[in-house]
Amino acid sequence: MYVTLLGTGAPAGLPRPGCPCAACARALGDEARAATSLLVDGVLLLDVTPGAALAAARAGQSLHGVRQVLLGHAQEDRGPELPTELPAPVRLPDGRDLTLLSGHRVRAVPVDGPGTGYAVTGPDGGRLLYLPPGAAPARENAPGGPPFDLCVLDVAARPDGLALLRETGAAGLTTDVVAVHLDHDVPPGQERRRRLAAAGARAEPDGATLVAGDYQLVPDLPRRTLVLGGARSGKSAEAERRLAAFPGVEYVATGGRREGDAEWAERVAAHRGRRPPGWTTRETCDLVPLLAREDGPPLLIDCLALWLTDAMDAAGAWDGERWSSGPARAELAARTSALAAAVRATRRTLVAVSNETGSGVVPATPAGRRFRDELGRLNAAIAAECEQVLLTVAGTTLPLRA
Repeated sequence: MYVTLLGTGAPAGLPRPGCPCAACARALGDEARAATSLLVDGVLLLDVTPGAALAAARAGQSLHGVRQVLLGHAQEDRGPELPTELPAPVRLPDGRDLTLLSGHRVRAVPVDGPGTGYAVTGPDGGRLLYLPPGAAPARENAPGGPPFDLCVLDVAARPDGLALLRETGAAGLTTDVVAVHLDHDVPPGQERRRRLAAAGARAEPDGATLVAGDYQLVPDLPRRTLVLGGARSGKSAEAERRLAAFPGVEYVATGGRREGDAEWAERVAAHRGRRPPGWTTRETCDLVPLLAREDGPPLLIDCLALWLTDAMDAAGAWDGERWSSGPARAELAARTSALAAAVRATRRTLVAVSNETGSGVVPATPAGRRFRDELGRLNAAIAAECEQVLLTVAGTTLPLRA
């Protein structure tokens, strides 16, 4: 089954007409995208957009053989003005099946927002799932396995939709995941490629033709990633984004509770509020047993600086005399070594967050300088055990090791 991407952009296209934002200004060449529309084997059109005939011609295709037009976008059912040779577009009711004379079988997939998704099985047995913009499968009716050969959906805006497909077995290791409905919320170019690759997905330019079931080389997801950054740099959001397309993530919050501190409670609530509903949260600094679990889901630890605070408390490392005499120093070094060894040995997918240190003002107290030095050593020890190390600055992520 061949799928030609007549368009891969958001409903308004990319760049958006009249939009002055930096992402739209950079959406040139292959990054300029018409609204998403798919042509399947030249006979089935999923969503139709203005200029469809011209888009098909640019892709080396023709619409003359189209026998069915199905609407997926949450638009008026009459859609844009169609070329005269196309049949009238229709929207299948959720759960309804349709069989074309060409041998293609289509099922309308319910989604959790406006619009309709479609599961298409070609005469050759190839299987395609297409979802409308801003939508994920409705959980109560989500498609299950066997995995689709090709999933075409809004990965950038709804990574949780991809996570649900992976959870139900509809997307597997061999599934080719292609992001469409691309908008100006993610900068085009390398940053978009990096974010999609972290989700196990990719983007293609308008006019690309895909073969359902064809093997595609998608970068392997690093098993261990360390995300560094200063205060409010976006490091936590980057770490969460890296696992947003995967189900059952275990979020480990090392900050704990602080009685009577309303501002800290607000920070914790904000972190909890942006986590996907399918994630579980564990508040602990006992990280080694979690890393040792061989069958555990992906693990997100936020953050190592707070883990170090707890470790220094336990070792009595804030006491200058105990530190200088040796016992506290030795105990803290042992705790750090044990954590680094656990990261080295873990079989789980891991994303850990830590504060980058040493770039600002030298702390005024010996205890502050001690914490700064030990955090630098901890970051270096954990980074040495990670396949990928990232640095976030002003909401921008820079790969230090990829």
